[in-house]
Amino acid sequence: MGEFILKSLVAARGLSDQYYIESAAVSTEEIGNHIYPPAKRCLMAHGVYFDPEKTARQVRRSDYDRFDYIICMDRSNLRLIKWIIPDDPEGKIHLMMEYAGTSRDVADPWYTGDFEATFADISAGCEGFLAQK
Repeated sequence: MGEFILKSLVAARGLSDQYYIESAAVSTEEIGNHIYPPAKRCLMAHGVYFDPEKTARQVRRSDYDRFDYIICMDRSNLRLIKWIIPDDPEGKIHLMMEYAGTSRDVADPWYTGDFEATFADISAGCEGFLAQK
């Protein structure tokens, strides 16, 4: 959801040519899977375009060199990403909700089933991120 919410906000500001946005997982559990159907429904309900062909991939060490920011949804992701990218000398790795002015994790719909709360958290984080850029 984060990839497509941020892409939507960037496009609405006419800044798509200034950003390259891509999502990836820290685990291997979902590699190759398409976007989870309830996440698709939530994005559609908010008018957020998503690539129906998008499939999950895992974060790679080389992503550190490819991206200016690596934004994690929660502390568990942050902890796991350190196995893949053990060093962050440029300070690229952040938690999404830092940009919304809080230290809590993004609400995880996998456990709550509340994709609206997740959408709201990610949207607030993405808005905050763009406000700082």
